[in-house]
Order: sequence, then structure tokens, then C-alpha cells
Amino acid sequence: MADTKPKPIQCKAAVCWEAGKLLSIETVEVAPPKNGEVRVKVLYTGVCHSDLSVLNGSLKIGQKPIILGHEGAGVIESVGSGVTDFKQGDHVVMLWLPQCNKCKSCKSGKTNLCDEFLGGTQGLGTMLDGTTRFTCMGKQIYHFLDCSTFSQYIVVPEMSVCKIEPSAPLDKVCLLGCGIATGYGAALNTAKVEPGSTCAVWGLGPIGMAVIMGCRKAGASRIFGIDINPDKFKQGKAFGMTEGVNPKDHDKPLHEVLTEMTGGGLDYTFECIGNVKCMQTAFESTHKGWGKTIIIGIAPSTDEFCTKPFNFAMGKRIFGSFYGDYKGKDDVPRLIKGYKNGEVLLDEFVTHTMALDKINEAFDLMRESKSLRSVINMWA
Repeated sequence: MADTKPKPIQCKAAVCWEAGKLLSIETVEVAPPKNGEVRVKVLYTGVCHSDLSVLNGSLKIGQKPIILGHEGAGVIESVGSGVTDFKQGDHVVMLWLPQCNKCKSCKSGKTNLCDEFLGGTQGLGTMLDGTTRFTCMGKQIYHFLDCSTFSQYIVVPEMSVCKIEPSAPLDKVCLLGCGIATGYGAALNTAKVEPGSTCAVWGLGPIGMAVIMGCRKAGASRIFGIDINPDKFKQGKAFGMTEGVNPKDHDKPLHEVLTEMTGGGLDYTFECIGNVKCMQTAFESTHKGWGKTIIIGIAPSTDEFCTKPFNFAMGKRIFGSFYGDYKGKDDVPRLIKGYKNGEVLLDEFVTHTMALDKINEAFDLMRESKSLRSVINMWA
């Protein structure tokens, strides 16, 4: 009888050997999936700013050497023992924020923060059993957020994979694994923006543009885009921005400018940069009594947010948002339906598509603010 048990696979991957260095295209060996795991052939992956933050050393997640990437889509190649929800050939999107549907948090209905993410092994760069599935030149290579989509093949826990319909274009829906869902959901789920409201978005990168898209979907009457690069304003208007504001164009503090422009302050503000000074400005720009600030950007872990306690006494509120308060397994298929009916824009975010061996160029484009989202064709 033929042996159908999955075997190790050799493939190409972009390896981060140490922070501050270029990614290196290497041949890696990917072990078979173990109990509760699946092995995925990654076809497309987005390049996210979180990947850059780990690459340059400002975000301390996992260990080196590591394979980055977490906005991936592909096809199930094989499944490990105990896996019943997936089979070979299923089309999937990877989830850096897992959904186990078993833990207290998943069952609570109050959060999308699965306990396996909060207290699991992601920060160590290993699978749940404390080991890795990647090796290169005899060395252990660590995982990134249970995804590592900069490899042509990956092994992930089944709770970190979402099955999608085969007709969905993988080179577009891969973006729903992180940035687009994060911004869109922050407006619709976290803030619950209301029709006729005023909103402002700090940082017109992909997440900021997705926030704008969500505010427009919710019916906001005025949507301000805040950025020091005025070249982004034209692009912002394509997603629904009504007014662009460059802080460098004003002598007054920005919160005073926005308060005057809106007759007392904004209903909703969103910080998408990860800059605590911008967070403070966004908070101070909201209307007393009901203003909401949503913090999306990830600031360095040593930074602290400061404000006057009286702001809270005046009814202003501040919220954090992780992955737009979406649960991946439940909500990615719904977002794909929104994409198909034209409510969720994805094509417009993809400014560059390139092969795996050009991935360092994708990071250069990001650093130089010349891309919105680069998508890597893993097999080009």
C-alpha cells in the first residue's frame, strides 16, 4: 500500500536572519503538519508595515532567524491528524489572530482576542508544541504570528486558517488577513461610526485608507485625512476622504484647528500611525461629551500615552482596536462577499505586484511611501 503520509517539502522563503538586514531568499525545509495543523501552499501574500517593524527591530516579536509575513492566501496541501474542518485543495486565508472557538474569550462574545493569541506561543515564534516546522542549512527557523507567509509552504494551526470560496481572487483577498480588515472594522465595529458624523484619520497608509472606506460605508458626512504628505490626499479621496489636512500648513496646534473646523470637535478620530503624540492630538480633537478616539497604530512598547484626566471627566473616550474587532473565521468570508458586491475595496489597495525575489524592493517602496500595498506572487 502506498504511503500517503505527508513528507517534508523543500521550497523558497525570504528569511530574516537578523534585524536591520535585508531578507535573504533561501531554500528551506518545511516539516509535515502535526496534530491540529495544516500545511498550506502560499500563493500570494501582502507586505505589511508590521513585517517592516520586525525587520528593522522596532517590534520585538518572535526570535531570529524568522520567516515574516502574515497577509497570506493559498491552498491546503496536507492536513495533520485530528483535522476535520479542512481538506487538501481548500482555499484559505491565514489568520495572525487565531479563532479557536474553545477558549473563554472566544466563547464570551465580547472580544476577538482569542486566548491562544494572548497567552500562546506566537511571541516565541514556535508552534503550540514549542517546536518549529522550518529548517534552513541545518538551523531552526522561527515562525511569525503562526503565519510566516513569506515562505512558499507553511505549517499553521487550524485555528489560524479561514476557509474561503474558491472563486475569491487570492491575490486580493490575502489583504483581508490584516490591514484592510483592521482599518475597515475599526470604523464599523469598534467606533460604530454613525450617519452624518465627523471623522478624522491620522496616517493615510493602507490601514488609514481602510478606516476612511469604513467611515464612508457608515455614512459619515465629513472625513478628514491627516498626513504630512499631501500627495496622499488625492488617493484618500478615492476611498471617501472629504478633506485633507497637513499639520505643517498650520501655525496653531492641530487639535485647535480641527476643533474650529468642526464647530467643537470631531465625533470620531482614528490613529493609524503608532505615534503617541498623534494619539494625544487625536484624543484632544474630539468633541466633549461624546467624542471617541480609536487607537489602531502600534507604538513602541516603551512609549507612554499621556493626557489630562479631566478629558475623561468631560466624556471623551478612547478605545483600542485589534484587527478591526473581526473574528477571522466568521468574518473574512463576509468581507469577501462585501468585496464581491463592491462595498469593500481591495483592488485599489494593490499598487505593486512582484515576485518573491523582489521582496526587499517591496519594503523599499513602503519606506519611501511609494506604495499602498505590495503583493508578492510567491511562485512568479
